[in-house]
Amino acid sequence: MPVDPKAPVRISALNWVPVFAQGHVRDLRPRWALEEAGIPYAVRKLDVMAERPADYYEEQPFGQVPSYHDDTVSLFESGAIVLHIGRDCETLLPRDLAARARATTWLIAALNTVEPFLMQLATIDVFAAGEEWARLRRPGVIEMIDKRLARLSDALREKSYLDGERFTAGDLMMTTVLRSIDGKGLLDRYSNLVAYKARCQARPAFQAALAAQIADFEERESVRA
Repeated sequence: MPVDPKAPVRISALNWVPVFAQGHVRDLRPRWALEEAGIPYAVRKLDVMAERPADYYEEQPFGQVPSYHDDTVSLFESGAIVLHIGRDCETLLPRDLAARARATTWLIAALNTVEPFLMQLATIDVFAAGEEWARLRRPGVIEMIDKRLARLSDALREKSYLDGERFTAGDLMMTTVLRSIDGKGLLDRYSNLVAYKARCQARPAFQAALAAQIADFEERESVRA
């Protein structure tokens, strides 16, 4: 669904980030979920270079993105938002209770079991680049990431998605997490994970969500130019 400034659903996003982060900011997650659910949404764009408006901390106590607001609820944290969007979207959270539980489990696993290790690498390579402690720590972080990827690969086996042949919110979240190590070559030894990630990213809803996020950045850059 296209972004609609008049839509009752609204998420927050940043109006610019450096090139390496474009397409990876976490508002991509609710954007993708909303596209899968066919729900139009508005965007509250925050100036990345300015202090957050005081009222924004009522939506997101830590000042981060994304936040989410509709006619009923206001919430934050991308996992919580995706689960909320999925409550009435069978594509994201199947009606069958066992399948819904598995989708929820994989979503939480992506955030709690896989992402923390991958984000350690981002800290080392981006925010601590050139520091001695980061150079010494990096091999250990790579080893931990590989162990997580190996377990994920074993769980996926030859299935199309984490729960079989059906895409769910668990796949949405896991794919966005795996994208954080794009360009590192760490997935390359796991052909099933490479194919899985490509399969999820080929979904029209993902492509629409990614394009919408990038468009917001491009708009800021054209204004600045």
